Amino acid sequence: MKAINTFNGIVCPLNRANVDTDQIIPKQFLKRIERQGFGQFLFHHWRFDDDGNKREDFVMNQMQYEQAEILVSGENFGCGSSREHAPWALLDYGFRIIIAPSFADIFYNNCVKNGILAIRLTEDEVNAVMEKAKEPGYRLFVNLKEQDITDRKGFSASFDIDPYWKEMLLNGWDEIAVTLNHEDEISSYENKIAAGK
Repeated sequence: MKAINTFNGIVCPLNRANVDTDQIIPKQFLKRIERQGFGQFLFHHWRFDDDGNKREDFVMNQMQYEQAEILVSGENFGCGSSREHAPWALLDYGFRIIIAPSFADIFYNNCVKNGILAIRLTEDEVNAVMEKAKEPGYRLFVNLKEQDITDRKGFSASFDIDPYWKEMLLNGWDEIAVTLNHEDEISSYENKIAAGK
């Protein structure tokens, strides 16, 4: 998992509330067992028509957002089922940071476990970013260590994150890596058990 400390990226505004996991990655594309390859199906029914052509009216299909790595959206992002494929699809597409006023709890946890920084800002702050992101090339600068977000046009906001998730993201650890950090202690314990102590 790639660590996140400071990050800057182009912002794509998805001005929709209650975006659920079936909209993020429709169920018919959940046939893979690996984490890669889901990005091509991200927001499939919104991005493509029935013939597989890109919809001109969908924000992510606009040229100015092709390189976006930060997604900003409305409240309750990631609601619906608990499928971990949703953050896999977002990450595989290229999004490292998602900003919204609120997230579904399971989705939020799945994001940080998979290396996506999900940031809660106030509705007013999200609306301000949405408006600014209409301008081509609009970028945000995120500092996870300091827990703040800025742009070059005077916008500034701070955000909260659980210290555990913050450490995981700063170090690029998933839960397996955390376990392996205690490998010596685990081996010592197993040796004691094997020796009957």
